[in-house]
Amino acid sequence: MAKSAKGAAAAKLVENATAAPGVFVFAELLEHPNLANNPQHAPYLELLKLFSYGTYDDYKQHKDSLPPLNPAQLVKLKNLSIVSLAEKSRILPYSQLRSYLDITTLRELEDLIIDAMYQDVLKGRLDQKEQQLELEYTMGRDIRPGQLEELLAALKSWSSQTEQVINALDTKLTQIAAHQDQEKADGESFVAHRNHMLVEVAVQKKLAKRSNTGGGFPDLPSAMIERMGGNADDMEIDSGSAAQQPGGGGFGSSILNLIDRKKK
Repeated sequence: MAKSAKGAAAAKLVENATAAPGVFVFAELLEHPNLANNPQHAPYLELLKLFSYGTYDDYKQHKDSLPPLNPAQLVKLKNLSIVSLAEKSRILPYSQLRSYLDITTLRELEDLIIDAMYQDVLKGRLDQKEQQLELEYTMGRDIRPGQLEELLAALKSWSSQTEQVINALDTKLTQIAAHQDQEKADGESFVAHRNHMLVEVAVQKKLAKRSNTGGGFPDLPSAMIERMGGNADDMEIDSGSAAQQPGGGGFGSSILNLIDRKKK
């Protein structure tokens, strides 16, 4: 339709498009030569730019140089203005919206927001207790001149920050893995030490039992016996024979016997 629209028809096309329900993207009309290259249509071209990426506040500032808006156009522009406000904050107080959109009553504001929700311009929740609009989603608008560079810069910044977060997470995961390996090694060392101690305790109990029955010397380490040139069995035999001798020499006699045997 835009290809064949010229003169007054082109102006009427802009008026119809900006008032039509469900039409919120105007880039194709903006790029059409019948509007872009015709000074006669300059006011309607500016009106189209207003609906593409402008706000109701922009309309108030340039109202005298723009064609008048009908009620349907006003409602649509105010809905699109809420979308622009949502770029800065996902929670919009009712007081801010009423002031920004020149709305006097709370009922009128909520009706405007509900209309925007029905048309999928935005999704959110009306919090009457806190007197605010909590937004979950808003539609995208046409990109204004120069905004593409801003978006690219924002994306680069986001990419850099994301990379830093990923690197930090990788470092943390590496530290966690090293900590787990160390805990595993410490656990294995503890088990080995515990098992060694259990063996030592079992040996001591066995020696104590043999000592209580008249044989062995639990307090005399086998290493000492071997350095003295004997062994544990010799000590047991000597211990027994010593116990049977008159005035039995006991532990001391057994040691002396072992020393004498070493000399021979």
